[in-house]
Amino acid sequence: MTIKETARLAGVSVRTLHYYDGIGLLCPNAVTEAGYRIYGETELMRLQQILFFRELGFPLKEIKKIMENPDFDEREALLKQRELLEMKRERLTNLVRLIDKTLKGGTDMSFQEFDASRIEAVRQEYAREAEERWGGSAAYQQSKEKTAGYGKSDWMRLETEMGARFCKFAEHMELPAEDEKVQALVRDWQQYITANYYACTNEILAGLGKMYLADKRFVEYINRYGEGLAEFISEAIACYCK
Repeated sequence: MTIKETARLAGVSVRTLHYYDGIGLLCPNAVTEAGYRIYGETELMRLQQILFFRELGFPLKEIKKIMENPDFDEREALLKQRELLEMKRERLTNLVRLIDKTLKGGTDMSFQEFDASRIEAVRQEYAREAEERWGGSAAYQQSKEKTAGYGKSDWMRLETEMGARFCKFAEHMELPAEDEKVQALVRDWQQYITANYYACTNEILAGLGKMYLADKRFVEYINRYGEGLAEFISEAIACYCK
């Protein structure tokens, strides 16, 4: 795809793509003898990531620092970006409601809807974590290598398969965590991680189980499939790894 086609697809200017290339943030896949820049699927996916970060207010220097980190995890970045965008959407919805109230003659001088400090705090937290989290683990490096060749269809498949497994856990929440049927689901979850990301030993699985409950972002994500599901899965994993 030429630079003009890429710019048109992404809704950015050719000058912007030239600038990204100049600072080493997004380089073309190839440059023809005639000097035309060519962008492939990998570059388009990277551009999408950049635009997500830009939408959330990350400066280019910070984006470059995050994405050049050898421990950068695209999937984890997307999950965090989704969380931030949800917060941004909630803020915009509240602003629209405030406008509607004012148009209807409301006289309440409310300014809390304009407060974006919570979003900024989470954004800064993510920027720090992008440099510090998981960097030294062998499992992380193995996951990075295994998923390097995954395309959009692969990630969609993994998301669907993961959701199906969480739904299965939710269907068995009335059973004790140590029940054989629940333990079979834990075993399947361990095998799913091993097959698609990294060798998930019992030690690693036990750590994941604790994280599912300790990290509020995992709690919120897993509990979308059933209230209290994160705690149930964490308990089931603890029983499995004993």
